[in-house]
Amino acid sequence: MKELRDLATKLLAEGTVNVVLGWEEGPRGVRPAFATDAAAAGRLVFDPRCTQNLVPYLSPRRTQVKKLGKAAVVVKGCDARAVAGLVRETQLAREDVVVIGVRCGGVIADPASPEPLSPATVADRCPGCNSREPKLADHTVGELPAAPPGESRRDVRIADLEARTADERWAFWQDELGRCVRCHACREACPMCFCERCVADKTQPQWVDSSPHPRGAFAWNVTRALHLAGRCVDCGECERACPVDIPLGLLNLKLARVASERFGYTATDDPAVPSPVGSFQKDDAQEFIL
Repeated sequence: MKELRDLATKLLAEGTVNVVLGWEEGPRGVRPAFATDAAAAGRLVFDPRCTQNLVPYLSPRRTQVKKLGKAAVVVKGCDARAVAGLVRETQLAREDVVVIGVRCGGVIADPASPEPLSPATVADRCPGCNSREPKLADHTVGELPAAPPGESRRDVRIADLEARTADERWAFWQDELGRCVRCHACREACPMCFCERCVADKTQPQWVDSSPHPRGAFAWNVTRALHLAGRCVDCGECERACPVDIPLGLLNLKLARVASERFGYTATDDPAVPSPVGSFQKDDAQEFIL
């Protein structure tokens, strides 16, 4: 996308930013790129293969990127919600980042795939997306493509799970989460996992068993999902990073819908809107308090 490359070159040449986080061609599809000069900016691309959410690189834990200086980040609509999340939770100052929004028509599930965007290859989160043009952007590039193809496969799977009995759902998640190898790739890929010390790493007291057996794996995944309730931006990076293909997106999406139903909150790219975990309303339901 020439418009993106020209803008990145301009921002770097003016000294507005020191690095532009975007995507470039790699040996296996597209990959994250850190452009610090005009030559690198000239390699930036954006197309349906640009699945990766680049916002985790802005997390305060990613000190390597911070050392490069002020950054610009290229975001899709779902990625912009992650920028807003970091700003909302005081992990990132809005003035410390330049946001370049790209109008999006959906991305493919596997950025290394040579197949074009289609109902078969589109990422599960894309069909029905209502944030294809990022609002939290200092610059917006590209023409708005057609809506992502296909229908939501996740809606079908969630409806199927909700139709099952409690015992059947328990068995399903025990089987899925029991395959977890405790690599924590989901945590490292998530833009909203920014704790300096994760609860899974604490040993005094030890809240989550560190061994990759069913008990520890179940405790880790459920704890992480609850920490993301009302905070997950639905970028799909946790599920894409999982080496054993656990459907983490189903768990996160279900909790997001619960947060929406109970608290009227949906993850947004407006950092001024408080999330349920950081706000209190007098009419909040509190029937869990005995």
